Amino acid sequence: MCDWQALESSILTCRLCPRLVAWREEVARVKRRAYRDEDYWGKPVPGFGDGNARILIVGLAPGAHGANRTGRMFTGDSSGDFLYAALHRAGFASQPTSRGRCDGLTLQDAYISAACRCAPPDNKPAPDELAACWPFLTQELALLRNVRVVVALGRIAFDAVLRVYADRTHPLLPQPLFAHNAVASLGDGLPMLVASYHPSRQNTQTGRLTVEMFDAVWTHVRDRLL
Repeated sequence: MCDWQALESSILTCRLCPRLVAWREEVARVKRRAYRDEDYWGKPVPGFGDGNARILIVGLAPGAHGANRTGRMFTGDSSGDFLYAALHRAGFASQPTSRGRCDGLTLQDAYISAACRCAPPDNKPAPDELAACWPFLTQELALLRNVRVVVALGRIAFDAVLRVYADRTHPLLPQPLFAHNAVASLGDGLPMLVASYHPSRQNTQTGRLTVEMFDAVWTHVRDRLL
């Protein structure tokens, strides 16, 4: 039976995807000028949050100069700023900002994971790289015994969640369509799946995802826990 410590160890030591290993380590070596005095994480990034959470949040992958630098999901970049501010407004995060692993941020009733654990070039993991990470998400779901709602941030995360549940031999309803703030059933007795646009800079700066739209997702999620 996998436990949290064993799972984290298996994530941190994973080198299954040569392209991702080379990229994450190159980014950590070269660095961005603004962070040249920092030590980059440069490894796969484990999940983060409340082990008794009723909400599982699944993102795409660590940002090259965000989680790949800081070592914590959605930490140190604009996507994280947008996400944690929303979680704080909804009562799921202790503070609205996330700068580093030791900044005091805690999550209440929420756990954050990702479809891919290494920063991919151009934020685009290949299908085989995503498949290599699915077992980690499966193990997290086995350990997160109280999850009632899974929130998928973006289409890739949405598809990863569906695939993981299919691999767990649970019967799925017909393939649901991805749409912002849409809800899909994963099957009787299983969590509900809520979809959201990813809080990437591309989405938030173009108005595809606004603060109001994102807040509506977390209000929706909170209502489903009542």
